[in-house]
Amino acid sequence: AGNWLLVWSVILLAHTAHGCPDKCLCYTASKTADCRNRGLTEIPARLPPEIQILQLQNNRIWRISQNAFTATPLLKILDLSNNSLSSVAPGAFQKLRYLQVLNLTRNLIHYIENKTFSFLPHLKELDLSSNSIVRLPETFGNSTGNITLLSVKHNKLQKMERILLESLPNLKVVLFKDNPWQCNCNIFGLKLWLESFLYRGGISDGIICSAPGIRKGKDLLKVPYELFGACPVRPAHVHLSSSHHHHGLEQRSWPKQGHPGEPGDSRCGCEPKARPRPASLRHAIATVVITGVVCGIVCLMMLAAAVYGCAYAAITAKYHKEHLLRQHGTAEERQPFESSSA
Repeated sequence: AGNWLLVWSVILLAHTAHGCPDKCLCYTASKTADCRNRGLTEIPARLPPEIQILQLQNNRIWRISQNAFTATPLLKILDLSNNSLSSVAPGAFQKLRYLQVLNLTRNLIHYIENKTFSFLPHLKELDLSSNSIVRLPETFGNSTGNITLLSVKHNKLQKMERILLESLPNLKVVLFKDNPWQCNCNIFGLKLWLESFLYRGGISDGIICSAPGIRKGKDLLKVPYELFGACPVRPAHVHLSSSHHHHGLEQRSWPKQGHPGEPGDSRCGCEPKARPRPASLRHAIATVVITGVVCGIVCLMMLAAAVYGCAYAAITAKYHKEHLLRQHGTAEERQPFESSSA
């Protein structure tokens, strides 16, 4: 009995030394803290500093403070799926320099700020699927170039910046499924990137158009290039782009673009407004081509007329010369006969 009491005392002391929270189970061998299904509303404090795997799925966590992971710098896998996060503050994960897998699926996230995942140089898998994301930034942050898998499935994305994807040169798998993609002028860059990505051997589930109506249900890669008009430059857009860093303004203006399925959705896109510009450009090009052809034909006709005139003049001159020579020669021949007869 004394030996068992000693063993339990050692276990209790070890548990206390590691500081495992009351609602979690900590496993020293696997360096894992299991905090699943505990009704947590925030990241638990007093986590063991040596843990590498933190399981927080199926809780009610609604915010992540700036210092939430200061005590766990060695984390490699962080699972926050099926919680109540509506946003993620930039820098919330910046202490996790060894993080490789970040799972944020099945939350309530509406947008991702610029540089939200900065200073995660070892991050390889980022799963943002099954949220309510309407906008992604131009960059996920500094030192995120090693991401190989990105999932944005089951969100509310209508477009995605090509510059964001180009900032992830090591991407091998990207998942786009079940988003209300607007296949208008704004998605042209994404189409070009996706074609290049697949050509290089990348894996993707493709992009299926939700609007405009004539392209609903079609694979973006199968929509011909000529059907994409150029986006018009409007003062409102210039103003927004000049103040792109003011996220509050973007957040207020973005939802006003409408949701897929609304009656005005196909009319509010920029493509219908872009039609006059390509049409006028085509007309201008056609006018220049026709004018050039007509001018060329006229020039050829004038050249032909000049050549014909010169040839005709030369032939006429030659004919008159020979005629005069014949007349002169006849007169000379007649004179000796006349003198001899005399």
